[in-house]
Amino acid sequence: MNIKEERQKMVEKILAAYGLTPDTVEPLGNGLINRTWKVTAGNEQYVLQRVNQNVFQQPQHIATNLEEIGNYLAKHHPAYLFTRSIAAATGEELLCVDGAYYRLFPFVSGSHSKDVAGSPQQAFEAARQFGKFTRLLSGFDVGKLHITLPHFHDLRLRYGQFLASLQKGNRQRISESASLINALKSHADIVTVYDNILLNPSFKLRVTHHDTKISNVLFDEKDKGLCVIDLDTVMPGYFISDVGDMMRTYLSPVSEEESDFEKIDVREEVYKAVVEGYYAEMKDELTNEEKQGFFYAGTFMIYMQALRFLTDHLNNDVYYGAAYEGHNYIRAKNQLTLLERLLAKQEVLNKSISHLAGDVPVQSF
Repeated sequence: MNIKEERQKMVEKILAAYGLTPDTVEPLGNGLINRTWKVTAGNEQYVLQRVNQNVFQQPQHIATNLEEIGNYLAKHHPAYLFTRSIAAATGEELLCVDGAYYRLFPFVSGSHSKDVAGSPQQAFEAARQFGKFTRLLSGFDVGKLHITLPHFHDLRLRYGQFLASLQKGNRQRISESASLINALKSHADIVTVYDNILLNPSFKLRVTHHDTKISNVLFDEKDKGLCVIDLDTVMPGYFISDVGDMMRTYLSPVSEEESDFEKIDVREEVYKAVVEGYYAEMKDELTNEEKQGFFYAGTFMIYMQALRFLTDHLNNDVYYGAAYEGHNYIRAKNQLTLLERLLAKQEVLNKSISHLAGDVPVQSF
């Protein structure tokens, strides 16, 4: 039996625990963490997902978080489309088979996801959905949530890891990366602002998604947002994480993999759409000081990812891996380029949301 046949048998074994006999099972999406399949059984369709235990070392914490959130939304916002996992015949929503953990979700008929933000309207719809998710859970006790990825968006920790890599990393790579290292050090004030946010009671811990790429939003046939998905990273967090990750992944017309840095740009209309979409849902939840943090949110996430990529490069690619020599160096330089182009457009980007004056102060801090 070859690997493909073995995988098919395993999937069939898992689905049998749900009382399903699949007609077709095919890979779904291009996510890098969890393995996902689309399952057709008779007239019904499902999404089967294997949890990556190398990343999420306590899968049960994810299941508990989703159960708590699902129960809250069902009670307080029953009309919200929450893609809750289906219980197996045993009653378990997280199924352990041969040491691996799986979940089964209903496939939302008529829905689709996107890999890139192709237009300002798509960015607006996605940002609105992430804002709506956090707003609807504003009454939820974030203390009930498990931390599924400790220190995931801890910029102070990431900067410390970067500095440690300069002492313990690959000496040749450190020497060859001197210019990039110095450029990242020159933006260390972004870390200082983060430290101040942690001490500022005006910045509130909320239920935050933490992985707001546009592929984690479902759209309908008319490209209107339906809901957010892939909730494994939902934890207590600050709004700058969600808004910042949208800016990091939506603003440029090219991805973090692009090695032609001339193609990297900050699309002003997309920036405006992200702010307006998120703000449409969260304007009554955010404090005045938080409202001043939209621009900072972008610098926060882009800078952190640049640090993480270069740190991995200096540490011989032990975390992200590398498809070619210097892959993480290129990714780091890509993100630094995006950061510098965002900073260069600060004034014009602030003006792009000036129509919200009185609600959203346009200065950054």
